Amino acid sequence: MGDADKGHQGHREELQRNVGKQDTKLLKGAALLGAAAILSKLLGTLQKIPLQNVAGDTAFGIYNAVYPLYILILFAATAGFPVAVSKFVAERAIDGDHQGARRIVHVSTAILMGTGFVVFVLLYFGASEIASWIGISQTERAIRSVSFALLLSPMLAVLRGYFQGYQNMVPTAVSQVIEQFIRVITMVALLLYMAALAYDEEWIAAGATFGSVTGAAAGLIVMYVYWRKAMRLERDRDKDRNWQGPNEGRRKEGVMPPKELSSWGWAKRITAYAIPVCLGAIVVPLLTLVDTFTMPRLLEAAQGSEGEAMRQFGLYNRGLPLVQLVVMIASSMSAVLVPALAEAKANRQDELIRSRAEMAIRLSWLIGLGASFGLAFAAVPINVMLYKSNEASWTMAVLAFTALFSTLNAVSASVLQGAGAIRTPVKALLVAIVLKALGNVVLMPRWGIDGAALSAVIAYAAAAGLNLVQLRRCTGARFALRPYAVSPALGVGLMGGCLAALQLLAMPAAAAWHVPERLSASAIALVGVVGGAAVYALALLRSGSISREELRLMPELAKLWPAKASAAPRDNG
Repeated sequence: MGDADKGHQGHREELQRNVGKQDTKLLKGAALLGAAAILSKLLGTLQKIPLQNVAGDTAFGIYNAVYPLYILILFAATAGFPVAVSKFVAERAIDGDHQGARRIVHVSTAILMGTGFVVFVLLYFGASEIASWIGISQTERAIRSVSFALLLSPMLAVLRGYFQGYQNMVPTAVSQVIEQFIRVITMVALLLYMAALAYDEEWIAAGATFGSVTGAAAGLIVMYVYWRKAMRLERDRDKDRNWQGPNEGRRKEGVMPPKELSSWGWAKRITAYAIPVCLGAIVVPLLTLVDTFTMPRLLEAAQGSEGEAMRQFGLYNRGLPLVQLVVMIASSMSAVLVPALAEAKANRQDELIRSRAEMAIRLSWLIGLGASFGLAFAAVPINVMLYKSNEASWTMAVLAFTALFSTLNAVSASVLQGAGAIRTPVKALLVAIVLKALGNVVLMPRWGIDGAALSAVIAYAAAAGLNLVQLRRCTGARFALRPYAVSPALGVGLMGGCLAALQLLAMPAAAAWHVPERLSASAIALVGVVGGAAVYALALLRSGSISREELRLMPELAKLWPAKASAAPRDNG
């Protein structure tokens, strides 16, 4: 082999090592960001429980009416910009144009700060009008309280996009956790303070929503510290005369960076890229917001009292944190198959795409089915454990089945995206929004919040069904009756029997021994959840609904499987 060939081979090997390092960095960053997102969602889900415990269902209802509105506006204004900023910053970083990357940050900041200020003004001064649209005047103060977060969140979004453009996920992950942590601390602190001073529910709900402001401020401070550190390192690097930018090799090869755009040109380019992402991101908050603009009015018409309407709305929202927790856990476990789907699609392995799609949907169905029936069977003790009373336990039991269809919807949407069908999930959610609104209008006058829970189940079931129909067309996946209905029925039946027996025996015994109701309910709920999950899982394993190979492909579940399972043949497709 000649010296030239050796040189080319060495160059190729060096390129491969650099690519491998970049891939490893990206995977580690994605894993870190995913862990931070799960922790943040967990904190956000569980924070609602102390609000209801201390302030009651009326304040809980006001909070749950206002917060989805804030999330919708925040997503509409900012959701696409971290993606756009990270894309264009990454392009400039590849060319070694770090000054251009900073310019993108400055332009994006100007756009979003202007947008955030306009939306803040509209929310703050239009709070009474928005409250009248909701139909509950008590939401006005909470709307004004949360509006201040829109002065801070835009800058936070831009800085996160900047660091993600450099494939540095640590600042985003740290800021997400700190933001949520400070938000929860603020909410709890103001909750205890205002409750001790006997503030009314309207003020307490406003204090709870103000946690979004302090959380955004804390996240922004964290990002600013990382930004200052990055700028200091960049200045030190520029002072080093021996340093060469990443585009030095590109210049030597005759490949020059693209012509620099003006600030106005960058503004148009960034906005054009971000707007479609923002529109796609608001679909999920819109589904939640349907309840905000329909349920309070319908409840007030039925109850004849604004205060009772918000109390009923708070009762309805008792079951949502548990459903969100189930969906979060199930989606994180099933989503491990999505990258494998994308890889199989790139390699045109149609049979592998079909089998992996079927596996993802089946596992999601089994997890969601067990969780839904488990929550429904144990609704009374769980309700007392978390919220001090068994009021609206039937609503919680009905709402539990949204866990099944929400899980199916989330996982099928991810699988469709991995298979290349990115528009179907958005269309399915739009159909769900319409069905949820119509369901509330038709069912609530007859059954109240139980009707709203039923309309939620119907809406999510429709969205999941549409996704599955498209998934079958795209991948050829087949969904036979036995793995989805016949086999799991044994597990559900055994779990339900165990939970019913536990409650029928334990509740009278606890009452006879004068055990406090909440303490006994907590013990029954915890034992029931753990025991019911174990019975359901064992039934699935014994019936063959889940195989060892499928467990091995699920990192979260594989740890629970005996070591010999690892000897199973690996799927190298």
